[in-house]
Amino acid sequence: MPRRKTFFTEGEYYHIFNRSAFKQPILTKKSDLTFFHQLVQYYLQVKPPIKFSYYRVNPDRFKIDTKRLVTIISYCYMPNHFHFTLRQECTNGIQKFMQKILNSFSHYYKLKNKIKDPLFESTFKSVHIESNEQLLHLSRYHHLNPVTAYLVEQPEDYEYSSYRQYLVKNYSLIDPSIVLNQFRSKQEYAKFVINRKDYQRDLDKIKHLIMQ
Repeated sequence: MPRRKTFFTEGEYYHIFNRSAFKQPILTKKSDLTFFHQLVQYYLQVKPPIKFSYYRVNPDRFKIDTKRLVTIISYCYMPNHFHFTLRQECTNGIQKFMQKILNSFSHYYKLKNKIKDPLFESTFKSVHIESNEQLLHLSRYHHLNPVTAYLVEQPEDYEYSSYRQYLVKNYSLIDPSIVLNQFRSKQEYAKFVINRKDYQRDLDKIKHLIMQ
């Protein structure tokens, strides 16, 4: 396994992403997307009381740890890949969070579909976010991903990103304050995202020509 080049630091922000092996569409069914999202919610906690597979059978029996491994700033789940912007909250928080959700989802998916091959390309990939401009761009990039891929026409039409939560201020899972506090209103943030839609679609069409 290749050695990780990114070293994670508490309080710092990172772009975390991964792709399915051979770009296979593994996040297309509502049941699989729901399960993946539930894993994300559950494994945010520092000390899960039990494996999620047992917890989901009778969740009322267990107390959730309110201390988190990471804080989610934005996310998007696509058919063959996913993105997170995360802030690390404790030592090894990002590694623990990602290991738990990827291992759990791989086990669930391979058992369900009776496959033995690896589900993801490799260990997850990461980029340290070093500027405010980079942070703002990532939130917009994540929220435009399904639009760029022509899965939907508008970002608010896509159920599996954090964009709707930005607009309705539902922050039970995410904390986008570091992004939204830089805009006078949620409408201003929405304009910031939408104004880039056509450009991002056009760039996606020609990126194979400019990234060689």
